[in-house]
Amino acid sequence: MQSTALEKQLHFLREIDRLKSVVRQSPLLDKSRKENSAEHSWHLAMYALLLSEYASGPVNTNRVLRMLLIHDIVEIDVGDFPIHGGTSPQLQAEQEAAAATRLFGLLPEHQGDELLALWQEFEEAESEDAQFAKALDRFQPLLINVFTGGGTWTENGISLEQVFSRYGPVIRRGAPQLWRVCEQWVIQHFRTGPVE
Repeated sequence: MQSTALEKQLHFLREIDRLKSVVRQSPLLDKSRKENSAEHSWHLAMYALLLSEYASGPVNTNRVLRMLLIHDIVEIDVGDFPIHGGTSPQLQAEQEAAAATRLFGLLPEHQGDELLALWQEFEEAESEDAQFAKALDRFQPLLINVFTGGGTWTENGISLEQVFSRYGPVIRRGAPQLWRVCEQWVIQHFRTGPVE
C-alpha cells in the first residue's frame, strides 16, 4: 500500500525528533550540559533572523533560515562531526550525503527533492545564502567557546592559529563584520583571558 503525502510528512517529522538526541561537543552558555543538534539548529535560525544585515551580500533570510533548520538533520544517521575531531572530510561528506538522501527521501518527492537541494546548496557554500548560513554555523560555536572560557578549544588543546584558520575563512567570507568581532574575542581569549 502506498503512503499518502501526509503519512510521509508525519513519518519524517517523527524521524527528525531523533535530532534532539544527538549531543554536540559545545556546552550551553551556562555550562550545565552539552547542547544537542536540534537546539543548535534552532539557535542558528535565530542568529539568521537577527543578524542577516551582517551578511557579506544580499541574502534571502527565509532561505537561510530553512538551510539552518535542516543543515544538521543528517546527524540523525551519522552523528556530530566535531570541528576539531580529526575526521576525514571526504568520509564525512560521503556519510552525510547518504544520510541526506535517506532522510529527505522519506518525504513526498517534491518536498524531499527541494530540501535535499537546499541541503546540498548549504554544503557547497557557493550562493550568498549558503555562505552566510555557513558563517553562522561557525560563528555560534566560536561565540560559545569564547563565552564559556574556552569550551571545546580548551578540551582539545586548540591554539589561536587553529581557531583563525578553521573559523576565519568561513565567517569572513559570509559575514565579514561578524568576523571582525570574532577576531577581537579570540585574541582577547587567548592573550588576556576570558571575555565578558
